[in-house]
Amino acid sequence: MALKQSGRSNVPAFIVMEVMRAAAEREASQQAVYHLEVGQPGTGAPKKVIEAAKYALDTNKIGYTVALGIPELRSAIASHYMEDYGVDVSSEDIIITTGSSTGFLLSFLSAFDPGDRVALAAPGYPCYRHILNMLGVEPVLLETGPEDRYQPSPELLNKALQNGKLDGLILASPSNPSGTMLEDAELKALIDFCEEHDIRLVSDEIYQGISYGRGFQTALSYTKDALIINSFSKYFSMTGWRLGWLVMPQDLKRQIESMAQNLFISAPTLSQVAAVAAFDAKEELDLNIRNYAKNREVLLNALPELGFDKLAPSDGAFYIYADVSDLTDDSVTFCQRILNETGVAVTPGLDFDPFNGHHTMRFSFAAGHDEILGAIEALRNWKR
Repeated sequence: MALKQSGRSNVPAFIVMEVMRAAAEREASQQAVYHLEVGQPGTGAPKKVIEAAKYALDTNKIGYTVALGIPELRSAIASHYMEDYGVDVSSEDIIITTGSSTGFLLSFLSAFDPGDRVALAAPGYPCYRHILNMLGVEPVLLETGPEDRYQPSPELLNKALQNGKLDGLILASPSNPSGTMLEDAELKALIDFCEEHDIRLVSDEIYQGISYGRGFQTALSYTKDALIINSFSKYFSMTGWRLGWLVMPQDLKRQIESMAQNLFISAPTLSQVAAVAAFDAKEELDLNIRNYAKNREVLLNALPELGFDKLAPSDGAFYIYADVSDLTDDSVTFCQRILNETGVAVTPGLDFDPFNGHHTMRFSFAAGHDEILGAIEALRNWKR
């Protein structure tokens, strides 16, 4: 019997999750593992969030919310844009999502049809292109390198336009995996280009708040037509709470709300109620950033001594992206070997870049400081 299978489900695995599984198997056999593979803060949710969750469990029945999310959280997010960016955002333009992943799905479904072409930088977060492919939307990969600081540009978009109209552009600043950030002028130039060519912008801002000597600017400072995606997973250190948000442009608001009602009902209620307190926990959260900065400095000093000397700038987020073309032409096997021989779990660049990913890899420094030091020592012993 041959039962039908969906062609759209035939997408590549998310390689970092495969690395996590291999690392977990090693841990289960009582072997040491140093987690430099996953973009997950080594810290838990802020204390005020935990306290709010406990209180909610005692006093709230934790039922469904409306699809857009609870008003208190949407208002807190709107206030965040005014306080941190000086940008006036109405709470009515915000929908609470189940992590940023739901924000991507709702954005792509609302803005693009099958056959549309959406540009994005390579290297970039792999799930962008996997979700687009599942929806029948063509990812148009903009091959970037150190000379572009791994970011798209009007020049790269002009080149892509030679092969057909572009319907969308996905930006990420800070980016995953490179950690590079756009200058304000570069961000504005890309937004102006999109407006000139009727290209819908999707701005992934989930790493905003995590930077090293650099400021941030949201795309909302220059346009109200973009879809803005953010999350409580990174700066707010709430990965497992599965909570994010989407700032919706006026022309897509009703479509997004209706799709959310049908696809997801609502984001997790307990997470929503607790997350209101996250905006009063910035002192604790900024301490996390100082710890990331310490990890970053240690790795940037140690990695070149260990043979990893071609590194992206790492302006923000908690990643260091390395060109390892002098060491391997098979990053997947190379990272497997490092895990097997040292216990250090790192992510092969092929997850992020179909063009040059065989020659790159990503180190995450989101773990605790002792784990970073342990990883460095394990790599030093391996190099000996």
